[in-house]
Amino acid sequence: MPPKHDPDVWLFDLDNTLYPARCNLFAQIDVRIGRYIADLLKVDVDEARRVQKQYWREHGTSMRGMMTLHGVDPTHFLDYVHDIDYSPVEANPALEASLKALPGRKLIFTAGDVPHAERVMERLGVAHHFEAIFDIAAGDYWPKPHKQIYEKLVVKHGVDPTRACMADDMAVNLKPAGDMGMRTVWIRTEESVKRAGDLDLSHIHHETDDLATWLADWLAERKIQK
Repeated sequence: MPPKHDPDVWLFDLDNTLYPARCNLFAQIDVRIGRYIADLLKVDVDEARRVQKQYWREHGTSMRGMMTLHGVDPTHFLDYVHDIDYSPVEANPALEASLKALPGRKLIFTAGDVPHAERVMERLGVAHHFEAIFDIAAGDYWPKPHKQIYEKLVVKHGVDPTRACMADDMAVNLKPAGDMGMRTVWIRTEESVKRAGDLDLSHIHHETDDLATWLADWLAERKIQK
């Protein structure tokens, strides 16, 4: 059951949530991660790929593995892997209109960094709706779904979890939010459904294939004019 009260704080994941998965920015980022590892470790592309996936499995992100095992500077790593073409992300007037009408505070909660989030939001035309970006650096470079970063976010930004809603494309990332009492919205993509696998989805309150559409429906149900 969702919380009884409508949210007064909204937490939005960035990649494949605010913009559609078809933009596929991560395909570019994935290639850049591989190149970074290959250059640093002086290995070929195939070995870099193996290392990349091993670190992702064992450390939560390839970056955390590189930090732990090779002393990599996360800022340098993130600057490199986010040096990509953002043109696949197009302005989304429907999302902009829904965010404008949506009551309450709005924050970005991303495993990327602030510059990456800012470039994406500039392309979407929605940056002015968000009061803050809680990025991977704010979470001490631990990725979702590590519970401590959710706890750090709510303290830093004065969020009452029982009056908050979080939207994310990865179902597992919504589990800590649901456990804290937040309403949860799962943005279903081909990849996120595959990754959910046999995961218990009892912490999911709402599902949608498109965030802008879900927000518009939520506003319409409450007769909030856009």
